[in-house]
Amino acid sequence: MDLLEYLEKTVTPYHCVRETKQELLKAGFLELSLTEPFSVLPGGKYVISLYETGLLMVTIPKEITKQMPLTMAVAHTDAPCLRVKPKAELLSGTYKRLDIEVYGGAILNTWLDRPLGLAGKLVLRGEDPFSPVTQLYQSEQPLLTVPNLAIHLNREVNRGAELKPQRDLLPLFGLSGKEEAKEEYFREFLAKEIHVKKEDILDYDLTVYCMEKPCMLGAEREFLSSPRLDNQVSCYAILEAMLHGGHQRGVQVGVLYDHEEIGSRSKQGADSLLTEQVLKRIFHALGLSGSELSLAAAKGFLLSVDGAHAVHPNRTEQYDPVNRAYLNGGVVFKENASQRYAFDSEVFGTLQMLCEKASLPFQKFANHSDVLGGSTLGPMVSSLLPMRAVDLGVPMLAMHSARELMGISDAKTLEALLTEVFI
Repeated sequence: MDLLEYLEKTVTPYHCVRETKQELLKAGFLELSLTEPFSVLPGGKYVISLYETGLLMVTIPKEITKQMPLTMAVAHTDAPCLRVKPKAELLSGTYKRLDIEVYGGAILNTWLDRPLGLAGKLVLRGEDPFSPVTQLYQSEQPLLTVPNLAIHLNREVNRGAELKPQRDLLPLFGLSGKEEAKEEYFREFLAKEIHVKKEDILDYDLTVYCMEKPCMLGAEREFLSSPRLDNQVSCYAILEAMLHGGHQRGVQVGVLYDHEEIGSRSKQGADSLLTEQVLKRIFHALGLSGSELSLAAAKGFLLSVDGAHAVHPNRTEQYDPVNRAYLNGGVVFKENASQRYAFDSEVFGTLQMLCEKASLPFQKFANHSDVLGGSTLGPMVSSLLPMRAVDLGVPMLAMHSARELMGISDAKTLEALLTEVFI
């Protein structure tokens, strides 16, 4: 599966985990379950679903020693979007709309006037109340759009009119017929889509997603335009490194977390005890103790792989005068004095030497001193599982837009660097 196909298929965290896991299983990884004891062997390769929207991948060296390091690369499966509320039906005259809430820090106006779909998970009635049936869903055709108000009725729109989600971002779903039930048209639609009774749909976790396909553009087709580049480009790079790395330098782990865009405070988020618990179970299955996990973490390092801000050609004043990143300039190593990015100079040195060894370009980035910038997974994971850590990723424009932009060669450079790390 190439990157564009991956981006097209991974429309929600559920789908990202499913597609990533399938690629790993095809390559010989074995699946372990959180709800069962782990059985792992030297030289083994394993994958563990983290509550369906996160994933942990691990390779074990053939020789187990108490001196082996732990190397980790982490990314996140979620992206800013519109999430459907539990009771979704909102009628306005003859217009059928859906009630939504905004997930994460989306650039709201980029969701207007686009063909939109629905995807996520449905929970269905089963015979055992403690084991309801779950089913992933993805609409095959565009279902929704959020129409702009015409400029004739909103003369200030080009001066930056505010969008209120409860008023301005409700997707148009259809028109109400005379004989149609008005109270549950959305649930009836879902039931028809998956061929069940509407009473059997107990709950859902559905989001609106941009249905426009990823594409190459630019005079030399040097750019990649796509939804969800942040952060599924990183998920794909970790997948490729896990598939093609040599995996002989200690225990090597890739983790895809959910809920980064809303603070990571969840059971499958980076700001939880789950990572340490799973790794302790793996080390225990290898006959190693929790203290030996701590020793391995101290000997290794963590890479937090997330998007970086490329210089915007029309707004260069928003960036530091010299610590800048450019599209197709290579992987970006990020630094921040307030530890909003995790960084360690020794790990930077290791990464630079690996880039030089493989002739891979890299860049260093720091925010404009008057601009706070965002934060990442790195500080959270490395504080809960103390180890040296660095934030890095591909530079991009329009981060958190419904459709983002990056340089295509940067994606290949990131994949190559992570593969060098997982030697």
